[in-house]
Amino acid sequence: MSKEALASTGADGSQSSDGVTNPNGIGLFRLVTTVITLIVGAGVFTLAGDQAAGGASGAAIITAWSISAVGVFCLVMTFFALSRVKPDLKGGIYTYASTGFGDFLGFNSAWGYWISALLCTVSFSALLFGALSYFFPIFGSGTDLAAVIGASVIIWFYAFLVSRGISEVTLINAVITISKFVPLLIAIIAIIFLGAFNPEIFMANLQTGADPELAFVDQVQSAMMVTIWVFIGIEGAVAISGRARKSKDVGKATITAFVCVLTLYMMVSLLSMGVMPLSDLATLENPALAYVMQAAVGDWGAILINFAVSLSLIGAMLGYTVLASESPFEAAEEGVFIRAFTKTNKKGAPVVTLVVTNCIIELFLITWLFTDSTYQFFYTLSAGMILLPYLLSAAYFAKVAFKEPEAFRGKLAAPLWFWRILGVLGVVYSLFLSWAAGALGLILMCLLYLPGIVMYIWGKHERGEKCFQNTRDRVVLAIIVLAACVSVYLLVTTPGLV
Repeated sequence: MSKEALASTGADGSQSSDGVTNPNGIGLFRLVTTVITLIVGAGVFTLAGDQAAGGASGAAIITAWSISAVGVFCLVMTFFALSRVKPDLKGGIYTYASTGFGDFLGFNSAWGYWISALLCTVSFSALLFGALSYFFPIFGSGTDLAAVIGASVIIWFYAFLVSRGISEVTLINAVITISKFVPLLIAIIAIIFLGAFNPEIFMANLQTGADPELAFVDQVQSAMMVTIWVFIGIEGAVAISGRARKSKDVGKATITAFVCVLTLYMMVSLLSMGVMPLSDLATLENPALAYVMQAAVGDWGAILINFAVSLSLIGAMLGYTVLASESPFEAAEEGVFIRAFTKTNKKGAPVVTLVVTNCIIELFLITWLFTDSTYQFFYTLSAGMILLPYLLSAAYFAKVAFKEPEAFRGKLAAPLWFWRILGVLGVVYSLFLSWAAGALGLILMCLLYLPGIVMYIWGKHERGEKCFQNTRDRVVLAIIVLAACVSVYLLVTTPGLV
């Protein structure tokens, strides 16, 4: 693809002779680093153990990464292209669903995105206190009573901060960035250059996973949800498009950052397979990379990673407190959620969404005490809930690409057929991930979408509008209700399913 393939013009279509559309904007390097920071989260520290725990062999893990490389690239470019061809749609990714497929599917997209965001906070909490337990044994596995109390204190403290109008803290963001990347680079360099990587172990892992009896297709399936979890946030990559000095740099930055992140993830995943057998990786507590480093270089490696994870998550949880409260607030502003969610305090903070979101998070935290639910369980559920927003966004982009070719003129220089292929592949990948979520994931997802119907009806009643006026909405409603009923039946009649 040529350099100009992904170029686009400014909002008004004007550029200076050197391509500058925003003289005060940020350059290509800062764009790349910003996008990388948006994508890379805590999941990179748990990659090795999570993929091994699903029974996948090295070959299955590489296959999963290959599929994800294509699929996530298509989703990344989908969000990028939509930001250029539909710049007027500023209500979040759920706006794409609403515009393309009606307000009920738009609502469900917003609902899924919100639940996914708050479940991220729950999974982050489990991982945080799992890391802190290395230094403070009182936290046990990271999901006991002490961890629940600790996580509760953090989420409500952050809610207080956000309610005071503190939605961005520069120092915390800087700490997050450093704590993410420096230890990861040290881990990669240490494993390669200190002789910790054993080619014989790696080759053995390519052929056999922790569960040798597991079919290869099932191995790939188990590894897939891990790959989508670590890429959650890809939709945020286009959020900085308006800040670019040169509009054509946005496409370059998006692709460059994606390649860098994919390379980072694969190096952590594959290098770990050269340190210890997958059967051993599968038994590691999270963050697994800490114990990989311990095996590779000694205790200082585990201390480094656990400290880095703790710092990163303490900051990341603040970011998700903002996201999980802003998402329903914006949806309510667009007329998708109930009006109560639009209420703000004197500081302009969405206090109702803050309280409601934290109450739901608190309920999930309490479940730690009564179930075997872990970090993996909640991130799988979080990744599953975001699949519908991703699917509907990809489907809307494909719809635009095939039915509104004029929207691409002067906005994206790549041929139209290129964008149509990306749209179709994005839809196929999203559907594939639904399969990868597995039966349990789909069961729980169906249950979590059911309560949203009540809010949808409530919101419609507030606006004096009728619900489910067309066949498509009624079909979607029937599917959700039927799936939820089946899910309840399976949960009741299948002991040990959760």
